[in-house]
Amino acid sequence: MRISWSLLALSLGMAGVSPALAAPGAFLAKAIKGDNAEMRLGKLAQTHGQSTAVRRFGATLARDHGTARRAALPVARRHGVAIPDGMTDEAQAEYAKLDQLRGPSFDREFARYMVEDHRKDIAAFSREAAIRDPGDVRALARQTLPALRRHLRMARALG
Repeated sequence: MRISWSLLALSLGMAGVSPALAAPGAFLAKAIKGDNAEMRLGKLAQTHGQSTAVRRFGATLARDHGTARRAALPVARRHGVAIPDGMTDEAQAEYAKLDQLRGPSFDREFARYMVEDHRKDIAAFSREAAIRDPGDVRALARQTLPALRRHLRMARALG
């Protein structure tokens, strides 16, 4: 009977760890929503942007974040994360704003948002990549960081 109680206590103790284990799931869901947003915003830049640089950057975003999303999906599934189809509320609001703009106004706002958004993304992915416990989420974050840094450089060059 003592072993059963010990197993129960161990199980309950592990249940207490679940919020920590939920963090990778939250990170993955947000990362996939971010990829969804960047793909949609990138496509929007291809149609609404005035400068060739903005349109090319839009194509790069759509392609790179499509690749990142495809890499994140199996990791999310292994962690039992429901795959989000939408974007974050912030990205939805920005999409609605950008959809109303054309030409230089679009280019300026798109560049501003991409700098801000990629700075936030790099901070979140850097935190995840720095976790001591090696795993597939950490590896995914490390794998994605170079593209995010490149996107930030590209966005800064637009402004």
